[in-house]
Order: sequence, then structure tokens, then C-alpha cells
Amino acid sequence: MNARPSSPDSLKTHFVDIHEVLHEEEEKEEEEEEESSRKTMAGDDRTAAKRFNRQMKLREARRNSRGGFSRQVSLETGFSVLNGESSKHRNDRKVLSRSGQSFSGFGVGAEAARKGDFSIFKTKSNLVRQNSKLPLKKESGIDHQKSNLNAELDDNVNDSVPAGRYFDALRGPELDQVKDTEDILLPKDEKWPFLLRFPIGCFGICLGLSSQAILWRSLATSPATKFLHISPFINFALWVLALCILLAVFFTYTSKCILYFEAVKREYFHPVRVNFFFAPWVVCMFLAIATPPAIAPGDTLHPAIWCVFMAPVFFLNLKIYGQWLSGGKRRLSKVANPSSHLSVIGNFVGAILAAKVGWMEAGKFLWAIGFAHYLVVFVTLYQRLPTSEALPKELHPVYSMFIATPAAASIAWGAIYGEFDGLARTCYFIALFLYLSLVVRINFFRGFRFSVAWWSYTFPMTTASIATIKYAEQAPSVISKGLAVTLSFMSSTMVFLLFISTLLHAFVWCTLFPNDYAIAITKKRLAKEKKPAKKSYDIRRWTKQTPLAFVSTMRKHNSADKVSDGDK
Repeated sequence: MNARPSSPDSLKTHFVDIHEVLHEEEEKEEEEEEESSRKTMAGDDRTAAKRFNRQMKLREARRNSRGGFSRQVSLETGFSVLNGESSKHRNDRKVLSRSGQSFSGFGVGAEAARKGDFSIFKTKSNLVRQNSKLPLKKESGIDHQKSNLNAELDDNVNDSVPAGRYFDALRGPELDQVKDTEDILLPKDEKWPFLLRFPIGCFGICLGLSSQAILWRSLATSPATKFLHISPFINFALWVLALCILLAVFFTYTSKCILYFEAVKREYFHPVRVNFFFAPWVVCMFLAIATPPAIAPGDTLHPAIWCVFMAPVFFLNLKIYGQWLSGGKRRLSKVANPSSHLSVIGNFVGAILAAKVGWMEAGKFLWAIGFAHYLVVFVTLYQRLPTSEALPKELHPVYSMFIATPAAASIAWGAIYGEFDGLARTCYFIALFLYLSLVVRINFFRGFRFSVAWWSYTFPMTTASIATIKYAEQAPSVISKGLAVTLSFMSSTMVFLLFISTLLHAFVWCTLFPNDYAIAITKKRLAKEKKPAKKSYDIRRWTKQTPLAFVSTMRKHNSADKVSDGDK
């Protein structure tokens, strides 16, 4: 074989001198040093000349040290170094775009993120989760990155989000608005599937309609409102409407539980929305209490109805109240908000239904539990702990939840003991005062966009109206009857207006269910804001200038001492 001749030219490598360009800040600092040196030379020529020469030497040494980077390196190595430094600088200054596609915290490039992939919130069996974490036998680099991204995304979604994370990433006691410094798992520039946009707060619509059925039953059968001659047909129509809405909302949310169970888990761990898991069963008890006489002629119901509807409420009580009592991360002082009253109201409604089925002792038991926790929730919210944030303007209607609990307590006490006595009137007067204190603040409840939270007006207003009717039965007078009619008219008008607005926003304008960003927060913050690091030459400059400043200060003190000695 012929050996290839190796000439010196073939072994040459292209080299290039890479010099670091001085930044504008460095040049500015050098100009300031030169100006200070000129001023110093004007004061003391000999000392200033030495100091100026020393500073010039230091500056030349600094330039030489920076110029030391101008050693010859290969062209390929030089570009790789520059690319590495620039990429590192870019990563340090990276800002989240909050587009739902910033997965830098998972260690995978943005190109591996799947745009519009909502499968991370779909229901996954344990077997599928285990198989997704098993390594494949033959897997390319891109497939390996995608599998790692999928596994880490599943872990971030499937694991329970701590309560403190909701307070860090979201705003307001309702915690439904993402902070500007946070990113989410889903894209914000796309419209999400309907089930992901359907919150559990929609059961508030059912609460408003079912409570109206109870109100019109009371207006039709109460001796205090006989002069109105209310037809029982209104109660029947509202009861049927509330039942249909309940079935529609219940089946829709059940579909969400089947298809997007991970999103339902997010709502359950949410400190505010967990209280709305009481709502479906409270609505069922409302419908049982408001059953029209045409369907159930007798006043008593079968005890099995109370057992079926009260069992979920009781188990939720054990779970939620146990978290409040244990003092952990979900303690009451941390998660207290106006919607916490909803978890207490279920006990009073259960007591009313227990009295209707004839189980008085069970009703007294539930009333005692509800009243004890109502006092705790009321005091916690009233004193406004430092951990509580201001309620956003769009959710001011939730403040009306303060009215519902004492009004329901007064109705339950009257149903159990058969008369509206002193304790029942005490609870009613508390509810009436809170009602008036909110009504006088008209500006507090206007000037914001429509949302499902507006239905929080209806249920407390209706409960207060029913309590007023019960009070008018025990203390009949023109004032009590007039107050009962007035409050009933106000609550019914509010329900009618909200029902029309809900239909328009849902079917005409299609704006009732926006993207639910609260369920798409990450378990951990993806990126943190980094403070600009102090440059090394700034530190060297400070260490070099500090002794000089100290010496100049000492010289001033010595000169002052000499002058004082000369005067003496």
C-alpha cells in the first residue's frame, strides 16, 4: 500500500483570536476612575502621581487578565465555548410565557411539549401508570425524552397538590386566578374541552332553584302568608325545574369524574372548591323537603331518604373537620373563606330533613355539630387573619354566605323543637343583621362581570326569606309579614334575573364556562426569578477601594488632630 504523504500544510488548524469586548459599564467605571485620579492629582501632585500610576498599573493588569482570554483556540472550540456561555446566559434570564407550554422545569426542551394535549388530566388506571414508567427495550433519544416528559407530567398531575401551593400560585380566597409569575400545565391560547371547563361550582345553580321550591311551598302553606293566595303549582313547577337542572349538572359532572378524574382530584384538593362537594347532597335534601303535596301527600318522608342523602355529608364532615382539627397544612386558619359556610349548612339541612322523617335525636345531633363549627368558622372569618387575602371584586357575592348559616340554624331548631323559640330567634336575628349590613353596601355588589359565582346571592337570600316566614308564624304582625313578603320578592326576582342571564351566557354568547386555570397549576414552581449576580470585578473593585477609603479617612482624622495640637 502507498502511504499518503503527510505535509505540514495538511496538519494545519485554523485558529482565531477571540477578544472579550469591554462592556459599557466597565468603560464607564474606568472613566470615573480616571476622573477621580485627575481630581486627586490636583490636590497633591506627588501622592496623586503615585496613586495614578498604581491605578494605571491595576487597570493595565485587569485588561491583560481579560486579554488573557485572547489565547489561540481552534475555531470549532471557540464557537462551542461561546455558544455554551450564551445558552447559559439565556437560561438564567428565561421568563415564563404562561402559555402552558413552558416545561423547562422538567428538563426537556420546549419542542418536546405537546401543544393542546389535554390527556394529562384524563382518567388513568394504576396499571397504565405503572406501564408508562417501565423503560422500553429499544428507544431512541427523542422517544426517551418524550417518555421522560410524559412520566414527569403524569407525576406532576397525579400527585396531590398541597394546599400551600394553591395559595402560592393563585389569587384571592376563591383561588381561581393565576398569578402573573406562574405558569400552568395547559395552554391559555386554546379553548379547553367542555368537561375541563365545567367546575363543581355549577351546583350553586341547583342550590338556588331548589331553595326557591322550598320558599314557594312555604308561601303556599304558611298561615302567615295565606292572604297572598299562592298557588301550589308554582312550587310544583320550580321543583320539577330544579330536579331537571340537578340531573343535568349531576350527569355532566359524573362524566367529568369518569373521563377527567385527575381534574376532579385537583378540585377536591382545592381549599375552596372542596366545600362545593357538599352541594349535590344538600340540593337533594332541599328537593326532599320541598316535595310538592301532589307527589307526597303526607308531611313525613321515609327515613331511607335521609340515610342516602346524609351519609356522604357525614363522611365529608369527618374528612374536612378532621383536617381543621388536626392543625396540618389544611387547617381552618389557612383555608377559611366564605364558601366554608357551605360545609356547615349541610348539617342544618340534614337536621331539618331528620325532623321531617321523624328522627328528632339525629336532628339534634347534626344541629350541635353544625352550630359548633359555625361558631369557629364565623370567628375565623370575622377577625380576618393575616393569612387571608382580600376577596376579588368578581366574587363579592360569596360574602352572602354569611347569611345562610344562621338562617338555616334557626329553621332547623324550629323544625326539631316545633316552635320558633328564643334560640331560633337569636340565630334569625343574627342572619337578619348580616343581611342588612350587606344590603346597604350596594356598590359592594355591582360593577363586575357575570359569572357562576352570582348564584351565591340566591341561596342565602332564600334561606333568610324562609326563616322570616317561620318568624312571622310565631310573631304575627304587619311588620313581620311585610318583611317576609319583601324578602321573598327580592330573592325570587334575583333568581329569575340570574336564570335568564345564565341562559344567555350559556347558549347565546357562550361565555359561561371559560378555561378553568385553577386546576392546571403545577405541583412545583417551574422557574424562579433569579437576582442578577454581582460581577467578580465589582467585588475586586470594592475590596481594593475599601482600604483606600479607610486610609483617607484616617488621614483626615490625623490632620485634624495635628491642627488641634498646633492651636494648643
